[in-house]
Amino acid sequence: MEKKKKKKTIPIRLNIIFFAVFLLFSALILRLGFVQIVYGEDYKRELEKTEDVTVNTSVPRGKIYDTTGKTIVDNKAKNAITYTNTGVKQEEMLKTAKLLATYIKKDTKKVTERDKQDYWMIKNPKEAEKKVTAAEKKKLQEKYTDEDEYNKQVYKLQLERITEKELNTLTQSDLEIIAIYREFSSGYKLTPQMVKNEDVTDKELAVVSENLESLPGVETTTDWDRMYKFKDTLKTVLGNVSSSEKGLPAEKLEYYESRGYSRNDRVGTSYLELQYEDVLKGQKEKVRNKTDKSGNITSTEIIAEGQRGNDLVLSIDMELQLKVEKIIEEELRKAKQSAGTGLLDRAYVVLMNPNTGEILSMAGKRLERNAETGKMEMTDDALGNITTTYNVGSVVKGATVLAGYKTGAISPGTVLSDSGLKIAGTPLKKSWTYMGDINELTALQRSSNVYMFRTAIKIAGGTYAYNQPLDLDTTAFTTMRNYYAQFGLGVRTGIDLPNEQTGFKGASLKPGFLLDLAIGQYDTYSNMQLAQYVSTIANGGKRMEPHIVKEIREPVSDEDKLGPIVETIKPKVLNTVDAKDYWIERVQQGFKMVAQTPKGTAYSYLGGKSYSPAAKTGTAQAFYDGPSRSNYDEPPEVMNLSLVSYAPSQNPEVAMAVLVPWAYQGSVDNGANKYIGERVLDAFFDLKKERQKEKEADKKD
Repeated sequence: MEKKKKKKTIPIRLNIIFFAVFLLFSALILRLGFVQIVYGEDYKRELEKTEDVTVNTSVPRGKIYDTTGKTIVDNKAKNAITYTNTGVKQEEMLKTAKLLATYIKKDTKKVTERDKQDYWMIKNPKEAEKKVTAAEKKKLQEKYTDEDEYNKQVYKLQLERITEKELNTLTQSDLEIIAIYREFSSGYKLTPQMVKNEDVTDKELAVVSENLESLPGVETTTDWDRMYKFKDTLKTVLGNVSSSEKGLPAEKLEYYESRGYSRNDRVGTSYLELQYEDVLKGQKEKVRNKTDKSGNITSTEIIAEGQRGNDLVLSIDMELQLKVEKIIEEELRKAKQSAGTGLLDRAYVVLMNPNTGEILSMAGKRLERNAETGKMEMTDDALGNITTTYNVGSVVKGATVLAGYKTGAISPGTVLSDSGLKIAGTPLKKSWTYMGDINELTALQRSSNVYMFRTAIKIAGGTYAYNQPLDLDTTAFTTMRNYYAQFGLGVRTGIDLPNEQTGFKGASLKPGFLLDLAIGQYDTYSNMQLAQYVSTIANGGKRMEPHIVKEIREPVSDEDKLGPIVETIKPKVLNTVDAKDYWIERVQQGFKMVAQTPKGTAYSYLGGKSYSPAAKTGTAQAFYDGPSRSNYDEPPEVMNLSLVSYAPSQNPEVAMAVLVPWAYQGSVDNGANKYIGERVLDAFFDLKKERQKEKEADKKD
């Protein structure tokens, strides 16, 4: 009986085991089914998961043309080699760099000491390992429990212990590999990084192109350089573009990156190139790369074709610009032959359409000593028209007369004595010659200082008495400056260029300085401000915003044609001068007398011209503050020369401002402002006649 009972217990135990296994399998099957049904799609998507990475490829910038359609700035194509990091390991990247180094020559100037140390450790792993002893590693492990920090400290010690002798074992080939590898590793993942774009020979390009299969990530392409068709003409105004080597300016890195730029993108860094960066930068080609979980690219798709930037058409006439620059150079050199011109080194001219604000020419030249040759050379300083300011002298007297009208200090036809003023404790203040009793027209024609002094005294509510103190209301400084500002004097003109300077306002409010302000010998102004000022008088009182860019156009494939207009820069009136039309007409009459009547201060130069000019000359006593200032204990006294003009005097087409700082010392006036002004206006109207003849000839043909 006992034996039979034992036999029955075995199947029961087996059944229990089988049942338990059955339950476990059932639970597993149920769980798998649950996962399959509920989470199956999620896991499937995770398994098939890919990443879309959109990459922007740089394109050439827009071109810049002059008002007649001549190309000023273009793009010159050049061979280039790039590398795109697809997320490969360091060893694979280095392997590619070594192979590429056998095909191209790479400049090694950018290779740093740290680059050499890193490469030496990669090349000599066993020797690098020995740089830190086991005991030192143990101490570091005890001190740094975080593995990453521990490895960092070990690596730091290894670097410090690499000797100069060991680094000197690196060959020129090694340095080229380092230089290439440096470029490889400096870019973002999946973003093309420039490896070489200077002096890439056709042979290098061909060899690399033939071996692209063995150079993963490497591509041959075309890069570009800015090309200036007129060389240095207007170069300072056109501005600069960063190189692909420098890429985005460090101080604006976050700004540009937030707008979709890559670190090695080229951007405008100054003046027109910077001011119109959004226009010139172009539309990048957008490429979508799909990668798998391992980072391998599975497909590439172009989602947006690249297009170079829009083009700028300037209001500047380059043929006229060249003529003006030549005149400045010749007259500057000629003036330097006169006595007392040791400090003379620059001159400026602006030609502006007084009705639209278009800048027709913006020229400046400076004599500088070449640091290498020691010779004096003429350099472009067109920017000086907006970035430097000076005492300009009597050219501001038109604004002074109008301020007198506005405040009631004088009225049209008011006669005042030109006899000198003797204020207690100061030298006699007089005009350059005694003119008798004169009205404001004669005061402008012959450039009376005393008439302006007396006007300023009345504006300030003062009463003049010979050799007595002069008590003036100091608010007159603000009154006159605010009125001058309506013409653009002492304020930003609004020109479409950065870094415009407004000038310096004298701080002292002594009565004598108010008189100096009235004749342009206290506050300082730029030549662009003078151009805006005379344009405001020429057009009847509208202060026009000056601008260099005339149009923005779409790029086209035909190199000889301009594309469709995207935007036309319309004339903008910044303000209208608070003056009666008759008042401005009186000042216009005075300016016409300056140029067209025998006693006018510009008559010897502009009298009898067929284009009927109006003008105002200026001579300012000032103090030298130029590049040689350090040679003197006290700033030397100098004379600044200026000239503002417009023509024709009725329905003017052009307004001009000429400024010659530090023109001479002493009493010998070299007349540089007038010589330059006469020749520039002649050139403008001569060019106009030539073009009219050409048009008439074309019509006949």
